[in-house]
Amino acid sequence: MATVASYANIFVRYDLIGAGEARGARVSGKDAALQKVMQCVLEGDVDNIDAVVNEALKSKEPMAIINEGLIKGMNEVSRLWDEGVYYLPQAIVASDAMLSGIEICEEKLGRAIEKKGTVVTHTAEGDIHDLGQKIVNALLRANGYEVVDLGKDVPVDDVVAAVKEHKPVMVTGTALMTTTMTAFEKISKRLSRDGFTLPFVCGGGAVSLEYVTGFELGVYGKDASQAPGMAGDAVNGMDWSQLKEKWNN
Repeated sequence: MATVASYANIFVRYDLIGAGEARGARVSGKDAALQKVMQCVLEGDVDNIDAVVNEALKSKEPMAIINEGLIKGMNEVSRLWDEGVYYLPQAIVASDAMLSGIEICEEKLGRAIEKKGTVVTHTAEGDIHDLGQKIVNALLRANGYEVVDLGKDVPVDDVVAAVKEHKPVMVTGTALMTTTMTAFEKISKRLSRDGFTLPFVCGGGAVSLEYVTGFELGVYGKDASQAPGMAGDAVNGMDWSQLKEKWNN
């Protein structure tokens, strides 16, 4: 009976691709302190980001560290994601490192930095498959948005209440099963009845273009990478029908 000498050609450790050495990264800076901050983000080095940012704060202003270190590094993570070099694990740990660094800088500033806008995200009621939502969260945060993460298996009432409370520019929903995606239309009807015109971007394995564009507020999200662009359009004043026209036609 034949034995397998190596599993390298069968299994791929996506959580290790690009880790540590930030494989494929092009970003660099002239300042050594800011370069270390960027490198921590690129490597998702949550263990050392606090120390590196605190060291940088000895010679740099907090906003310089945020803009030229943390956000610049995260923008490169977004590029590597788009090109298929980075996968979900890298995006999440990089986002965690960036957020940890921003928190330290905000404490130094004495205030929170201004976000581009707020997005409410959730996975449909009855559905525990939140992988897609986690990707959306990481990419939105990487692009400067405040994310209100409601989690998985979220009741319709909770989604509607969160929209009313946080007044987001956009709300997203993820569903893997056809039996759970029906919650999206219920949410849409409730929000429309209450006068909301914000985009409700829905995606996931069970969700189709035909289904989502069949109800008011619905915009189909084919891929998680579209989320920052859609949020940007919403911030710039596009309502749900305009987003649907741009992204779904």
